[in-house]
Amino acid sequence: MALKHVLEVMDLLETPKIEEAEIRDFFIDRGLGGADINIQKVSGDKGETTFMKIYISGDEGQSGGGKAPTLGVIGRLGGIGARPHKIGLVSDADGAITALSCAAKIVEMNRKGDRFKGDVIVATHLCPRSPIIPHDPVPFMDSPVSISTMNKHEVDGRMEAVLSIDTTKGNRVINQRGFAISPTVKDGYILRVSEDLLDIMQVVTGKLPVVFPITTQDITPYGNDLFHLNSILQPATATHAPVVGVAITAEVPVPGSATGANQCIDIEAAVRFVLEVAKAFGEGKCDFYDEEEFQRIISLYGPLEHLKTLGKK
Repeated sequence: MALKHVLEVMDLLETPKIEEAEIRDFFIDRGLGGADINIQKVSGDKGETTFMKIYISGDEGQSGGGKAPTLGVIGRLGGIGARPHKIGLVSDADGAITALSCAAKIVEMNRKGDRFKGDVIVATHLCPRSPIIPHDPVPFMDSPVSISTMNKHEVDGRMEAVLSIDTTKGNRVINQRGFAISPTVKDGYILRVSEDLLDIMQVVTGKLPVVFPITTQDITPYGNDLFHLNSILQPATATHAPVVGVAITAEVPVPGSATGANQCIDIEAAVRFVLEVAKAFGEGKCDFYDEEEFQRIISLYGPLEHLKTLGKK
């Protein structure tokens, strides 16, 4: 159960000003080493945001010379708040809440003696004053910095697989409250949905797994004037690692800028899913894709990495 951690993180982030010392102390008090958390304030054309990266070492992780694989957990969002237009946490904050709740839970488990085998790298950014942009069918939260800047600070070369978590409520193609996962995306290919992830999801939720649809447009970079469901799969444009989206969902379209829309029970379920994936992935028991089949796809149809670029001018 990670509900306590979700509530604590929500309380920590519901503020008009991010205090670096407060965020750092929150994780250090739970057992994280001071050197294992990196916090950096970055300015963009539309304001500033605070990037966070948390390194959690596993018992057999590569940070300690081991061979267990490293999982990346990215909380993707535009901003956690839309001040001065809106007061409080916005729906778009779900990605950051989920990622940081995962970090808090793993750190606390480590302190108590339950250590994961593989390393886990958690990254997100926190902006309580993000702009709002028009989007169909409901408005989105914009970010003060570009997607390429986000990828630069959040995608880490040590991540051997990535779970990208994002609020995905501003649409009419996912009509179920809770969370859903995407097919695996790797180097321009939309691959089959991971059976291992489906197994974990149905065990965690006690329900049939939910998979959300994605298109070729969704896995191309922002800035090419194509429609994107949202930014959940943008990390896939900046890594060779397989990426799976973890979408916090709703039955009806909910604006990313809406306040009072963070469903802590749904977030907690997503946190437990990420934790179980992190355990299994570090133990070599969770595959995001079939490497042999992927190489056959490449041999038959060639590389599609041009889809990770902005395309022809």
